[in-house]
Amino acid sequence: MWSGMAFALMAGLMWGLVFIGPLILPEYPAVLHTVGRYAAFGLIALPLAWLDRAELRRLTRADWIEALKLAAVGNIVYYLFLASAIQRAGAPLPTMIIGTLPVVISITANLRGSQRDGHLPWGRLTPALLVMLAGIACVNQAEFAAMAGAADAGSRRYAWGALLAVGAVACWTWYPIRNGDWMRAHPDRNARAWATAQGVATLPLALTGYAGYLAWAAFTAPTLADVQPLGPRPWIFLGLMVSIGLLASWLGTLCWNEASRRLPTALAGQLIVFETLAALLYAFLLRGEWPTALTVTGIALLMTGVLVAVRIKPQARIA
Repeated sequence: MWSGMAFALMAGLMWGLVFIGPLILPEYPAVLHTVGRYAAFGLIALPLAWLDRAELRRLTRADWIEALKLAAVGNIVYYLFLASAIQRAGAPLPTMIIGTLPVVISITANLRGSQRDGHLPWGRLTPALLVMLAGIACVNQAEFAAMAGAADAGSRRYAWGALLAVGAVACWTWYPIRNGDWMRAHPDRNARAWATAQGVATLPLALTGYAGYLAWAAFTAPTLADVQPLGPRPWIFLGLMVSIGLLASWLGTLCWNEASRRLPTALAGQLIVFETLAALLYAFLLRGEWPTALTVTGIALLMTGVLVAVRIKPQARIA
């Protein structure tokens, strides 16, 4: 249980980095952030795939198809939605909506009636979920108050950001449940190799998307010389994409795979709050600001909800 929590914490710290990429390079379109990040992830995965070649040979055709699905939904589509939401609504609104993931995943895992994980009693789970929701509301209320005076905070722009963030939630409700199912169904497989397999499966998707972006840029640019394959700040872009690709995409996935193997899905889902907390921490560091009292209260509520939830023992279902 506690080692699973530690791996989930590490995954959250790594995944929190993805929220600041669009803030560091706001002039880059979301699609370039997405294909750049996952092209880097895929290229990083290639030498790792050579090291794990013995394990990867054990994967069947069905396993590779599953890795491709996980890569498409949990990587490409999810981050395209998230980066687009951040660019349209700023960091606070997407952080709030993504912050509901622990509740959404826990409820979804409980509703599907998995025989594998057992059933978390609703009477004991609900108070923890409510405390977590209250914490998320406090943190993001403080963020909204700070952003209230922004000149470009139009209602239509925020509505699009909200819609895209909801799409990201849908993708990442499906991904950890489906990935957890595979990991628990294959306890003899290496978690690192499975993370690498998803990286290898992501590479052709990212390269196809990158080629599509370049074709679109060449078609819309006044002249071919105006096309910038790596954008206006290429070295910063390359460094950021490699860092996020290695830390958030590969190492984060590896840590989450280890957490998924050790924890029931409903409880693992709640530990995604670590991603929200890490994203807020990085955002405050990037701004050079201290969190407000309301934000600190929200963080305390989030952690309280997590600590209460992980003490709930699943009950075996009677066939």
